[in-house]
Amino acid sequence: MRPADLVRDHTVYACVMGSRAFGLATDTSDTDRRGVFLAPTPLFWRFEKPPAHVEGPGEERFSWELERFCELALRANPNILECLHSPLVEHADDTGRELLSLRGAFLSRQVHATFTGYALGQRRRLDADVRTTGAPRWKHAMHLLRLLATARDLLRTGELRLDVGDDREPLLAVKRGEVPWPEVEARMARLTEETDAALRRTPLPAEPDRARVADFVYRTRLASALDA
Repeated sequence: MRPADLVRDHTVYACVMGSRAFGLATDTSDTDRRGVFLAPTPLFWRFEKPPAHVEGPGEERFSWELERFCELALRANPNILECLHSPLVEHADDTGRELLSLRGAFLSRQVHATFTGYALGQRRRLDADVRTTGAPRWKHAMHLLRLLATARDLLRTGELRLDVGDDREPLLAVKRGEVPWPEVEARMARLTEETDAALRRTPLPAEPDRARVADFVYRTRLASALDA
């Protein structure tokens, strides 16, 4: 079975991500689509296994096989967790809806390390831009601020929300390069401190509910095998 056929015929969940999901879209924004497909269980009985992810078909589309998606979500991968919480869901079958019902099972205090770790990597790239060109890539600076605010609010409330709401215009001003870099740096430092403080009082559990997720994957694989 071709990778494109797996996405076309076996997608269980699909959503729109990127600026449109964050409430930061403008007239020139792309539409980034992400999805989860369930490779039929008999495909795993062959020497050549189905792919863990597929790019395409079409531009700006990327999908993960269900088990790989769950593995990454249990590790608190920011991109995966945000995909699960997109407000712009385009498709969800019964399996996809059960996956969405498990969103809380993936959340834990590990998000502090993964979100801030990703943010630190992005910050180093921005600092390198400033050293070499005199200015950061402003779009990346905007998304770094958004990511830090998302992590802070997730740790504070135990809920992952993507839409930036009232922060839209201040963030877009950063994207347009209208905010001086030292002020952007100060915002980043403040958000980092607030995120660290939120960790100390977070309602999130120390670990995700691995057993609940494992049961879901097992039952889904079994049902696929029985339907073959």
